Amino acid sequence: MRKLIPLSVFAVSFAFVECAVVIYLRRLYYPEGFSLPLRPMPPDVARVEMLREAATLFILGAVAAASGKGVRQKFAYFMFLFGTWDVLYYVWLWIFTGWPGSFFTPDLLFLVPVPWWGPVLAPLIVAASLCAASVIIIRREEAGEPPVPKWHDAALTTLGVLMILYAFMSDSEVLRAGKLPPPFKWGIFGLGEALAVVALARLLVRRGAGGD
Repeated sequence: MRKLIPLSVFAVSFAFVECAVVIYLRRLYYPEGFSLPLRPMPPDVARVEMLREAATLFILGAVAAASGKGVRQKFAYFMFLFGTWDVLYYVWLWIFTGWPGSFFTPDLLFLVPVPWWGPVLAPLIVAASLCAASVIIIRREEAGEPPVPKWHDAALTTLGVLMILYAFMSDSEVLRAGKLPPPFKWGIFGLGEALAVVALARLLVRRGAGGD
């Protein structure tokens, strides 16, 4: 658990870097204010931004890989880094720009592999879930009781993740066309989040009971 302190410092700092880049982009291309629908960026700038987003994920993954011992621990550190980075990105953005105005302010989340969007609350929920799950996994690893998922745990988690991704990505063509997306699919998102949480809870109960 001691590694979480320097990793938190990295995530907070990297979130500030992300915030700074976004502030620059918004001042350059959306000086009138940032809100959906968005005017498309020039294609060459959009390509660079997509590569920057991919590089961001690679950096988080590389730091996690260098910090963990096994595949499970490395992935847990990645979840912790990504979740902390995402939450602190919004905190920094709010401190310096006052945006978002509320938890339900729509945001363009990623461009890779297609444009994602959602109310700010949705990625914050996912980020908080990733942080909580990662801390639980790391604590179990260090206690000598590593969580070992069964096939049905993996199936529930996979289905939940796919539903969450669908909620974020399903309106990508609308965003590309510069149109206002329909209401966010909270039902699909909520069910996907619930499935992932249930899978984690089943894993914890089973380990606490000494296994199946």
